[in-house]
Amino acid sequence: MAMLSSSWLKRRRLLLAAGTLAAVPVWCKAGASGLGKLSETGPKPLPEFGFTDAEGKPHGLADFAGRGLLINLWATWCPPCVAEMPALDRAQAALAEEGVVVLALSSDRGGRAQVEPFYQARGIRQLGLWLDPRGAAARALGARGLPTTLIIDRQGRERARLEGAAEWDQPDMLAAIRRLVAVEEPQQRA
Repeated sequence: MAMLSSSWLKRRRLLLAAGTLAAVPVWCKAGASGLGKLSETGPKPLPEFGFTDAEGKPHGLADFAGRGLLINLWATWCPPCVAEMPALDRAQAALAEEGVVVLALSSDRGGRAQVEPFYQARGIRQLGLWLDPRGAAARALGARGLPTTLIIDRQGRERARLEGAAEWDQPDMLAAIRRLVAVEEPQQRA
């Protein structure tokens, strides 16, 4: 077993050095037990990064100004990502009328040709098809692995982060999302 691990590590180092794995996070929380925990990060600004829609048209966060966002970094080859996609789809259905968008950014190198059949096979109907095959969003956002989800308030600031899978459509999670994306009102002075 140690020999296999050593061999795997050598191969991984070689692939990293060659740039083969540099475009996407190199691990997925497939071995993690249970669900991730939402960690409130306080309002902090987001870096600029780009991604595309299914047609290949470039987009950025400015395209979603004034909306609450759940930015989910995922891939079809990541078991916990696959497991949470139906819950993200149901969360999008529950939150859409409130101006909250689940921005599921796929890091699959196959792009639309890989993600579209995945959505169809799993009945994913509410989520848009958003692509980040070079992993620019994951790098810009400092993701340590997949899945990673950020909750962005209507002012465009990160309010919380969760590494690993979650049950995004559960009432307590939907309530937390609603609370975190809300616009903070300035305090009135007496």
